[in-house]
Amino acid sequence: MNAWLLLSLAIALEIVGTTLLKLSQGFSRPWIGALSILAYSLCFWLLAFAITRIPVGVAYAIWSGVGILAIALIGWFAFRQTLSPAQIGFITLILVGVVGLNLSTPEEPKAPSPQNSA
Repeated sequence: MNAWLLLSLAIALEIVGTTLLKLSQGFSRPWIGALSILAYSLCFWLLAFAITRIPVGVAYAIWSGVGILAIALIGWFAFRQTLSPAQIGFITLILVGVVGLNLSTPEEPKAPSPQNSA
């Protein structure tokens, strides 16, 4: 499977896990907390495969940067948490960095064909 797709799925699960963590209210709602742990576990499992093809520093920066942006937006819209202009500016800088890393990272190398490996 494509490493960028794996990274995207890992990001989505990290966002789900963090949102569920908030909804668990400090694990006072154990089933929601357990789902959060499951989402994080699957997230890290997929991330582990993604970093076999994407440099770990780039993958982690994209994973965390997109997660920060998504959770900030979820916090703002779903949980009515406020963001100051400075916080919005710094989150925007993170987004610019994520886009820059994505655009400057080469495609994953093609796996050698079985005929040429001997």
